Amino acid sequence: MNMCRRILSVCLAVLMIAPVAAAQDHVIGRAALDKMIQDRLNREQADRDVILSLLQRQDVRDIAASAGLSIEKAQTAVTMLHGTTLQQAAEQARQVQDNLAGGASTVTISTTTIIIVLLLVILIVLIAK
Repeated sequence: MNMCRRILSVCLAVLMIAPVAAAQDHVIGRAALDKMIQDRLNREQADRDVILSLLQRQDVRDIAASAGLSIEKAQTAVTMLHGTTLQQAAEQARQVQDNLAGGASTVTISTTTIIIVLLLVILIVLIAK
């Protein structure tokens, strides 16, 4: 009889707690999740825009042409970049843009040229896959 009471009391406790546990909100709401996704998409688009604007510069086009690289293929490859690859390429593009916008000296421009060529090579390799 004592054992039966214990089992019954445990069952009743579980039945009383179950609706309370089920009624709890999720850790993150749908609106917050939607905002996080939209923020990520906006950040990725901003990264793509930075890379594409760098590829539109005439000095970058000249460097690519002298190296025998296709800007059009690089632009197409940018649309396929995502994740850390996109972030790294965008960060390099921002550094190059900053150097070129700041009236960089010839030493900085040669370093910038190397970065641009490496960026273009990475993009072309990615599109070739």
